[in-house]
Amino acid sequence: MKPALAKFRLVAHLLHGMWIVAVHFPRMSDAAKLEANRTWSIKMLRLAGIRLVVHHDDERIDHGALVVGNHISWLDIYVVNAWRPTPFVSKAEVRRWPVVGWLAEQLGTIFIHREKRRDAHRTMHEIVERLSSGGLVCLFPEGTTSDGLELLPFHANLFQAAVSAQCPVQPICLLYEDSEGRQSTAPAYIGDVTLGQSLDAVLRGGKFTAHLYVGAPIAPMADRRALSAKAREAVAAGLRELQGSLSASAVHTFTALDLDDGALARIPGELDGR
Repeated sequence: MKPALAKFRLVAHLLHGMWIVAVHFPRMSDAAKLEANRTWSIKMLRLAGIRLVVHHDDERIDHGALVVGNHISWLDIYVVNAWRPTPFVSKAEVRRWPVVGWLAEQLGTIFIHREKRRDAHRTMHEIVERLSSGGLVCLFPEGTTSDGLELLPFHANLFQAAVSAQCPVQPICLLYEDSEGRQSTAPAYIGDVTLGQSLDAVLRGGKFTAHLYVGAPIAPMADRRALSAKAREAVAAGLRELQGSLSASAVHTFTALDLDDGALARIPGELDGR
């Protein structure tokens, strides 16, 4: 597919997402909203030429956990939501992004002004409330994106939410593979690269596979720095496993097809990860 046509279809899909959220979400159950989010995210990845493979999905926690992982690209959000829809903690600037910012807000994203200490306290309180009530929250403790080849240091501050809520931490790890079976940095949204340039790199780079590694849950701890260090070790272990076995068979594969306006089809021999 030509990049211009692919961009048009992605924009159309984003607008369709806005319509779903604005018109249908008010009348939908929480479970239906999650499934709609998941199905929409799967199709978003397909339109971007990305196949999703999830490793060790049996470790997944569906309630009351802080999900933490490495951060490579704007695609990461859709990868996680195609696996299991989860509200994110995001920098406040995202709220001002056209279409994407509005959608993120409607889907429960917690926005934070990192430079404002008082806002950090508000954010912490909101995360603790959600976790304590059995909800999920995902954050990227590196605090920025990287090329994905190695992990950056983790910031421990927001791990206090898991300490205060006494909930488990679910480590995950993301890695993008190109059509030749090599780890790719093309999807990385880093440095001075604009969102448009990053999108072009993805659409011109051919087919990609997004690998999502699900680590064993980390039990509640009393110290946020120790918890952050343990979580980073788990994410690093996931990265080493993915880098060492790019050609290994997938645990679960999601495939989005144009059936009944983006419905999900099951491929023989593969699982849908539920």
